Parts: sequence; C-alpha cells; structure tokens
Amino acid sequence: ADNSNTTNANSNAALQSVSTDAELAKQIEEIAKEANGRVGVYAEMIDGEGNVSLNADERFSMQSVVKVPIAMTVLNEGKYRLDQKITVAKDELVPDGMHSPFRDKNPTGGVATVGELIELAVSVSDGTAADVLQRVAGGATGVQSFIDSVNIDAMKVKYTHKEFSNSPERQNENWASPRATVALLKELQEYPEEKNTGLVAPLRIISADDVKLLRRLMTETPTGPNRLKGMLPKDAVVIHKTGSSGTVNGKTVATNDVGLIKLPNGKYFAIAVFVGDSTADEKTREAVIAKIAKAVWDKWSPIN
Repeated sequence: ADNSNTTNANSNAALQSVSTDAELAKQIEEIAKEANGRVGVYAEMIDGEGNVSLNADERFSMQSVVKVPIAMTVLNEGKYRLDQKITVAKDELVPDGMHSPFRDKNPTGGVATVGELIELAVSVSDGTAADVLQRVAGGATGVQSFIDSVNIDAMKVKYTHKEFSNSPERQNENWASPRATVALLKELQEYPEEKNTGLVAPLRIISADDVKLLRRLMTETPTGPNRLKGMLPKDAVVIHKTGSSGTVNGKTVATNDVGLIKLPNGKYFAIAVFVGDSTADEKTREAVIAKIAKAVWDKWSPIN
C-alpha cells in the first residue's frame, strides 16, 4: 500500500508538471499573437524538469545569433590564442548599414586580437568581427562542421554578415530552430568540479575557461535590454545573444533573443525566442520577447 501511494504521488506530480507546461504554452501562444508574425519559442530547465515550446522546430533567420556558434567554433579549434593578432582587410568590413564599431574606428581595415574580435562579435554584436572570426574558423563550412559535430541538425550557416547584407534571401539561409538553439546554449552551462562533488561532467566541446569567457561576454552585453531582460528583476542574471534584421515594406524578418536565465533558486533555464516576419513595431516585437521570458520565469520560479 505504501509503494502504491508513493507511485500515485509521483504520477500526480508528473501530471502537475505536464499541466503546468501546457498552461504556460497557452499563455505563450496568446502573447505571440501580438507580434503579427511568426513566433518560435523553446525553453528548457537546466538540471531540472520542464520544457515549453511554440513552433520550436520551425526555421527562423538567426541574424546575429549566429555569432555564438561562430565564436564557439574558433574557441573549439584551439588553434588561436586570445592574444593572437588578426589582420582585418578593408574588403572584410561590413557595409555602413550594418553595426560595426570596429569598422567605424578602422575605416581602411586594421588589426585586432582574437579575444578582441570575440568580445566585439558576442558582446557588442559587431558584424565585421563576426565575419573575420568566421573566416578564421574556416568559413561557413568550418562553422557548419562544428555545429554538425555536436549533433545539432536544425542550425545552418551559409553566409557572412557582409554576404547577407541587403539580401532577404541570403539572410534566411542562416537559420535555426528554437529547439536547436537551446541545444547549443546548453553547451554553455557550468558543471561542478568532479573532485568536489563526485559528479562527472560531460565532455566539453569548448574548455571551461572558454565557457566562462562566453558567459561573461553574453552577460555584460549592452544589447537587447528590452527583450529577454525587459520584464525580469533588475538583478536577474541573463546570459544572452540578440539578433535583428532590418524592416522592409513594413515587415521585419527577425527580432531574436536567446540565452540562459538564472532563477532565484540558482537553477538556470535555456530559452530561445524568435520573432519572424512581423508587421508589428519594434517596441511591440521586443515586448513579446520580454513577456514570454517573464511568463516562463514566473511559472518556473516557484516549482523548480
């Protein structure tokens, strides 16, 4: 009888968990309607139970979200020290319409270390820095090989930022699903040291130091204050990367934010929110991302 009661209690807990996620999914679906476009969401608890999705396996234009796998590819290869200098040719500079502090300071080209390029790309979202890192990583083929090597299928990289600038067709060729993006983000979680806990950390695709570097850069980034972070407590830890396209004929291809968010109990959840082909204004698009992140935060904070 005791065993039966325990089983029933476990079953009820499982049902409650499923019910909670279903309720959250409905809430997210309602929020997504405000975007007047396509919205893809996937969120998953790290070291805990729970996930929620909306169009999680559809393709969405990554835009600057691609800078994360580009940086991870360079770090994974281990061929370059962070203080190693890389020459940036003038013809590698992205056009004026794209964000690039490096180009603004070096209009005829220049030199930067690998570490500086990674910080510019991941934290400041510099298009030129990302393109140079992609070149260093072996081009789009090299980045794609890295993505494939970690068994992430629904993420494709074909072009540099310069190549897809002003090309609606090409910018859609650098795409990912929300679920695949979360799979990549989970590679940036931290694991306790085996000697202290007895736990065996999984094989890393990049070193623990490189994980710390990317986590720091993605936490300190000034981009996207009104997206994932927009409605969370001011002291919430949000490790994230935004992605944005231009608006053509009233339609915006991509307004994205993806990352790891720390709950009050110290656990993290990974989340990817892509707003695609939206006719809403920027404030509304960003608010959709913020509301979804807040909905997940509110739902998962009490139960995990």
